[in-house]
Amino acid sequence: MTDIISIGGRKWWKSLGDEGQVIYTAMFIEKDEDVLGKFVDESSYDILVDHDADFYLPAEIGVDGSGDTSLNESRLAFKFRKNVFTEEEQKGAFEGLYGAAIESNNRGLAAGPRESSQGARDWVTAFQSDILDYYAKGQPATFGDGLQDIIEKHKTVKDETRGSVWLRTKVEPEFGDYKTFFPNLMERLAELSIVEAKEYATKIKDTFISDTSYATAIWSGIAGFYGRYPRIPYGRPTAYTDHNREDFEKCYPFARKLDQEMARMVPNRYAAQKKFADRLDKRFLIGEDTTFTTITVNTTQSDRNARMACHRDAGSLNEGYSNLTVITKDGKDWKGGYLVTPEVRAAINVRPGDLLLIDNMRIIHGNTPIETPDSGAENMLRMSLVFYFREDMDKLGSFEYESLRRQFVDDRRLNEKHELWRPYWNGVSPSMWDTEEWYDYCKTNGGEDMLNQYHPETLKEESSLESFF
Repeated sequence: MTDIISIGGRKWWKSLGDEGQVIYTAMFIEKDEDVLGKFVDESSYDILVDHDADFYLPAEIGVDGSGDTSLNESRLAFKFRKNVFTEEEQKGAFEGLYGAAIESNNRGLAAGPRESSQGARDWVTAFQSDILDYYAKGQPATFGDGLQDIIEKHKTVKDETRGSVWLRTKVEPEFGDYKTFFPNLMERLAELSIVEAKEYATKIKDTFISDTSYATAIWSGIAGFYGRYPRIPYGRPTAYTDHNREDFEKCYPFARKLDQEMARMVPNRYAAQKKFADRLDKRFLIGEDTTFTTITVNTTQSDRNARMACHRDAGSLNEGYSNLTVITKDGKDWKGGYLVTPEVRAAINVRPGDLLLIDNMRIIHGNTPIETPDSGAENMLRMSLVFYFREDMDKLGSFEYESLRRQFVDDRRLNEKHELWRPYWNGVSPSMWDTEEWYDYCKTNGGEDMLNQYHPETLKEESSLESFF
């Protein structure tokens, strides 16, 4: 039996699925890119999903019988299931991943979009604050993989929230055009030594930013594995995983249950993701037998919050499918924190043990405020997890090959006799992977078979010389 829900002039088909889940099909989609970077609240949704449900987008030619009305995965917005994970699986995930979330100086959670201004001052974004802290603290290892970690963390939010404010009266005399000053500042910092950059970043924080702040810190981090970046050109474990392997492995049963449920609930998207996972060295996969490489971890307590503005995610595999789970410890609780999809006017109340599979690359989403439970601030704790396959991991070679690339970079960095060496050099240089220096290093330390597999161009060069003589 199919019913029609009508709220505020908007309509959804509603029926019952073969697992007892409620199936919703939106008869509309509200295309409004202006919501990106803005917070959602109760006015952003009409339907609150707190039960097993599948939610579909409208067909290309309507859902009133005039077009294709088959409910396939290409139209799926999300699937939600209650009580998927056992207490033991949740405990393992908590113990294995809680330490991955580190403090980020994002203190603008209630202040609105970053473009807003107040007189001659503009809000300091979370990204800008993290960059300055990275340099002001001497580029510490506690930031994981450094600048690229910060850049990657902020890719998933189109418009970071605000905290303190820039003082234009200070910024413009030093940098000129306010709109371009921060990229110019980043270039200056990158050219300085660690000591000089620390002093300069501290000066900027002390004299260019108002003392005013508007909200609490956000705690977020990455566990699992990363692909290559220009500054860090090798696949490797994240800093947390590398230094906490025994704890990290406690999350494996949780990851395997999630993997199984994805295979059952979204088989086509799972199969596409598995093709990528099957050709990746299994040592870059969570548990070595799932289709996930990486986990985003956010924690919220009374002194930490993780309210996200509307955004689409980036970095995960387009062909795959995303997910959201939440866990807690010792029965601690919270209020709110609904994940809202404003385009179809739905919100999902994800609670410990529940599983949300969501097309977060395509669907705009954000969450409502996460508030203290009635039992008091000391009883508040919420940890959200997103497991995914990083798209750039598909470019990696074997675990041994990526480890050798890392060793090569480290050896160059530590070799003061290297022709490119200078204080604080990171060991990376342009086109380094197309040099005789790397080819010789790869052959000596990895063997001729590895060199031929990953650099067949060296075989062509040898063949050309042989024919010449």
